[in-house]
Amino acid sequence: MREPDVEDWSKLEHLVEYFRSTIDLPLILGADGTGILNWYVDASFAVHANMRGHTGGGLTMGRGFPIVSSTKQKLNTRSSTESELVGVDDMMPSILWTRYFLKAQGYKVNDNIVFQDNKSTMLLERNGKASSSKRTKHINVRYFFITDRISKGEVRVEWCPTAEMVADFMTKPLQGSTFKRFRDLIMGALPKKEESKILVRDEIAKAHHGKMAHK
Repeated sequence: MREPDVEDWSKLEHLVEYFRSTIDLPLILGADGTGILNWYVDASFAVHANMRGHTGGGLTMGRGFPIVSSTKQKLNTRSSTESELVGVDDMMPSILWTRYFLKAQGYKVNDNIVFQDNKSTMLLERNGKASSSKRTKHINVRYFFITDRISKGEVRVEWCPTAEMVADFMTKPLQGSTFKRFRDLIMGALPKKEESKILVRDEIAKAHHGKMAHK
């Protein structure tokens, strides 16, 4: 930071306070034995000063995230759909290398799944240029690299609700319970199966409060 001000100093104090309060938070990594690689990939559109996007992603095999990435995108995009496509391309080297590495070590990889929350992007990834429209026909062919790998069976994409998109932790300024829940998932303090129970419980609680409000 070239010219820090009072506000920046206040943010630093807040950060140091957070570090002190979580100094005993462990990183717990584990695999659930299914042989499934679960990748969460997300992008934020035009969030930097030069109007470029930001890519975030990570891998879990059951508990904790052994691989986490948060990087600025290297080009300007024209929509959130395009930014998400660039984001998954940013993550593809890690997504493919991890599969190759584990198989070379003798581990069985039954599936390699990329979870995303943008259905328009997923359509482009699955069908390539065939699904391009007036708004996406300008996208460079290199960003359809994932389409080739999907056709070869090396990876597949699945939709993930935004409320469960852990990669938001690497792309957005989350706060409160959402920040803590995603942090605990990444650190392994909360197994993925337990998180599903929490989400169901929260949905039931919301529905109950909604019914009470209408009475």
